[in-house]
Parts: sequence; structure tokens; C-alpha cells
Amino acid sequence: MTIRRFVRFAAWTGLALIVFVTLVPIEARPPTITSNNLDRALAFLGMSALFVIAYPRRVLSITVVLFFAAFVIELVQFASKTRHPEFQDAVVKALGVLVGVAAGWFTNYLSRRGAKSP
Repeated sequence: MTIRRFVRFAAWTGLALIVFVTLVPIEARPPTITSNNLDRALAFLGMSALFVIAYPRRVLSITVVLFFAAFVIELVQFASKTRHPEFQDAVVKALGVLVGVAAGWFTNYLSRRGAKSP
């Protein structure tokens, strides 16, 4: 398995895990050692960075899709009796996406730059 294929697998797995953890009943959510907002931001940051690294020619479409996905995933919580969707939570997730996209882009930039160096 190439690095690119592994990163693609990790990105899609990350998205699936985020959706799962967001939609399961609140008591089934895994405990963490950080605040909920930090958890949300870091999860979306890491997942979006992986997508940008995996698909470097699709940065704009990844940004748009994941930005809106942050809000859609939050809205889907209305289907759960134990979850309480909040606009602020979606904003934190969307900000995580933007920072993650920037981190992924910067990683790709450094990688390309390092490959061109003699």
C-alpha cells in the first residue's frame, strides 16, 4: 500500500468515525481528556488535513464540501433524542476544517518543495 492510498484510507476512515461519534447516543460517545470544543476542532482539523494531503489537486472542493459537512453533520443530530445540535458546535467544526485544510496544503507545499531540492 502506497503512502497516498494509506492517507486516503485514513481520511475516509476519519470522516466515518466523526459521523459515527456525532450521531451515536451521547452516552455511547467515547470519553476524552480535552474539552468538547477542542475535540471537535481537532477531529475536523486532522480529517480535513488528511483529505487535502490525499487529494492535493482538490483543495477547493474539499474545503467547500467539508465546511458544509460540518453543519450538515450537526443538523443530523436532530434525529437523535439524546443529542443536542448547536450552531456553535458546527462553527467550531467548520473552523477545524479551515485550519486543517491550511495545514494539509502547507504539508503538501513542503513536500513538493523538498522533492524539488537537489
